[in-house]
Amino acid sequence: MKTASSFLRPYSLLVAWLIALVGTAGSLVAEYGFGLTPCMLCWYQRIFLYPLVIILGVAAFRNDRKARGYVLPLSVLGSCVALYQYLEQKVPALRNAIRCTTGVPCSGHYINWLGFITIPFLSLIGFLAITALLLVRGES
Repeated sequence: MKTASSFLRPYSLLVAWLIALVGTAGSLVAEYGFGLTPCMLCWYQRIFLYPLVIILGVAAFRNDRKARGYVLPLSVLGSCVALYQYLEQKVPALRNAIRCTTGVPCSGHYINWLGFITIPFLSLIGFLAITALLLVRGES
């Protein structure tokens, strides 16, 4: 019987690239299609996400066995920023830790589906999925 990791391993770069592509497209549609202005922490997440579309696309095309060495730093740091912003939204004590001095407040909610699904939560899930896919793939 095949495990999920053995099934995903050959497609991990392609699936990770698709996740990065959907996340990038989603952020651009939210901003330019729906007029949702990104906050400072959203911009930091974009800084970590947008290059992954190109990097993972090239890595998937070349079947680069060393891709996780240069993808994981971006996905892990993006996860950290997304987790921090999500906690800032959901934990009132953290709302004053970093203040967005211009533009949209980082603790604001554009969406709040089911009481816990926000844009930073979706970003966190995307970054964690990319990280998991690269860890499942390994370097061999």
